[in-house]
Amino acid sequence: MVAASPATFPENLHFSLRTPGREVCYKRLGCFTDRPPWSGIPGRQLAGLPSSPEAVNTNFLLYTRDNIMKYQKISATNPSTIKASNFRTHRKTRFIIHGYLAGADLPWITNICRLMFHAEDVNCILTDWTGGSSGLYTEAVNNVRIVGAELVYLVNLLEKDYGYSPASIHFIGHSLGAHAAGEAGRRKPGVGRITGLDPAGPLFQYTPTMVRLDPSDAKFVDIIHTHAGHLFFDFAPGILQTCGHLDFYPNGGKKMPGCKQLHVPPATRNINDLMREYRSIGCGHKRSLQYYAESIITPNGFVGYQCETYRAFVLGDCFPCPKEGCPLMGHYADKFLHKTEKEQQKVYLNTGPSPPYARWRKEIRVRVSATETMKGNIDVALTGTNGIRKKYTIDKGTFKPGNTYLNYIDTEISGNISKVEFLWEKHLGHVHRGCMGAEEVTIISGENGNV
Repeated sequence: MVAASPATFPENLHFSLRTPGREVCYKRLGCFTDRPPWSGIPGRQLAGLPSSPEAVNTNFLLYTRDNIMKYQKISATNPSTIKASNFRTHRKTRFIIHGYLAGADLPWITNICRLMFHAEDVNCILTDWTGGSSGLYTEAVNNVRIVGAELVYLVNLLEKDYGYSPASIHFIGHSLGAHAAGEAGRRKPGVGRITGLDPAGPLFQYTPTMVRLDPSDAKFVDIIHTHAGHLFFDFAPGILQTCGHLDFYPNGGKKMPGCKQLHVPPATRNINDLMREYRSIGCGHKRSLQYYAESIITPNGFVGYQCETYRAFVLGDCFPCPKEGCPLMGHYADKFLHKTEKEQQKVYLNTGPSPPYARWRKEIRVRVSATETMKGNIDVALTGTNGIRKKYTIDKGTFKPGNTYLNYIDTEISGNISKVEFLWEKHLGHVHRGCMGAEEVTIISGENGNV
C-alpha cells in the first residue's frame, strides 16, 4: 500500500511543476519526493515521482562459477533464496544494472558475467528492472530511485545476516543503470566501487550530485563515456560532464570508430520519442558495454592517458605514461595507484572500429636518409611477436634529408615488435631521381616509455 502526503495518489502518478512537494512512502524502501532537486530545477523539469516497487519489479539474478549457464533468483524479501544459492561471502560481488528499454536477458549482460568467470571467482548479480525501464524515458528516470533503494535493501541484508562488507560490492551500471548505482551508493556509504558505462545524460546532465552519479557515491567511481553530448543537439544520450574519480573518454567520448554519425530526426523534439528512437539505432552508447566486456579478458589493454583535452592527447602532450603508470579503462581501472587522489580526472585513449577494440599507443620517429628533398608518403609496417603485421602512415608531404618525422599511432599489436619495415611512396607526378630511405626508426611504447 502506498502512503502519500498530504493525500493519497495512484502509485504511478507523475506530478507537474505546478504541484511540487508530493511524497510517496513504501514500508521497505522509505519515502520518495518530487521536491527539488528531484524536479523543479533546470535540467529536471520533467522528472517526478517513481512508480511503485511492485511496478518496477526489480529482480536479482545470481551467476557464479558453480552456475554459469543458469541464474539463481535471490531476494532480500525471501532470505532463504540467498541461503540456498551459490552466493559466497569470500567472493567479491559485482552487480550489473541495465539501462533504458533493456533487460537482464540481453546477451551483453550475461556475457559480461561469463567473461568475469574466466578471470576471477565472483558473485555476479544481474539487476533486472524491466518493469520500470520499458515505458517512457521520463518514467524510467524516476524509477532509477526505486532500483537504487532495492539494491541497498539487498546489500543491507547481506551485511546484517552474513557480515558481508559493502566495500566488497561493485555496481556496474549502463545508461540509466549508472545513476541507479549512484542512488544506491548515495543511500549506502562504503560501497567499494561503481562503474558507470556511458551514464545517461538527459535529465541528469549538470544536475546536483544528489540526483546523479558522482564520486561521493563509492570509494572509487570510474566512468566510460562513449556517446556523450546533448540529446537535442548531438542526438547523444550519454552524459558529457565528469562524474567519477576517473572519467575515460575513448576516442574523445563523443564519436566511436565503426559507428555511423547520427542526426536528430527533424520532426522529433520530444525527449521520450528521441530516447526510444536512439535506443533502436544507437551504436556509440553500447560501445561502453563492449569495451568493458573486452577489458575483462585483456588485462593489459585500454591504457588511458591523463590529459586536459582530447586534442592534447592526440598531439602527444601526455605521452608516455609516467613512471607510476597509467590507468586502464574498464575492469582493471581500480589497479591504478592514484585512482582516488583527485576527482574528475580526465583520461583519453583510442580504440579500434571493431573487435578486438583494444589498441596500444606508440610514438614512431623516422630519421630519413635521402639524396635530395622529395615529396611522398612515409609509412612503416610493424610485425608483432604474434605474427600480426600492420602498416601505418607516419607523414605525408615534403621530406628533407636528415630530418626526423614522427607520428603517434594506435596499434593492435601488444607487447614487443619483432620487425619494422620502412615504406616509401612517392607522389604521383613528382619527378625525382633520388633515393629515399630510413637512417633510423625509433619506436616508443606509451604504457612504459620503453624504446
